Amino acid sequence: MFRRTFWFTAGAAAGVWATTKVNRKLRQLTPESLAAQAADRAVETGHRIKDFALDVRESMVRREAELGEALGLEAPVDPELRARPRFAVVEAAEPVGPDRALAAGDRRTPPRNPYTYNPYNRNEDH
Repeated sequence: MFRRTFWFTAGAAAGVWATTKVNRKLRQLTPESLAAQAADRAVETGHRIKDFALDVRESMVRREAELGEALGLEAPVDPELRARPRFAVVEAAEPVGPDRALAAGDRRTPPRNPYTYNPYNRNEDH
């Protein structure tokens, strides 16, 4: 009698354990749960990348300071030896049409890149 009761209880406990385990695994595999897990991992990866970038920047600044000291770049600069500021060369404007040239204040705009963001693009939602 006790033997039957023991095995019945053991079987019921194993069934409850297996059912709980399967239901927990099914909940983990739902689309919402998978999306949440992916989002959490993406945020964690972003934090790791940010920490890595900060470490690289700190090491870069430290190494630049070491090199500056070794090469004597930290010494005060003689005002006579300072480089003059450089300015970009602006090319002359091309005529707009065969019959007229651009006025003095007119500037031609470069052609727009069709792949850049356009807030009035109505096709982005489709």
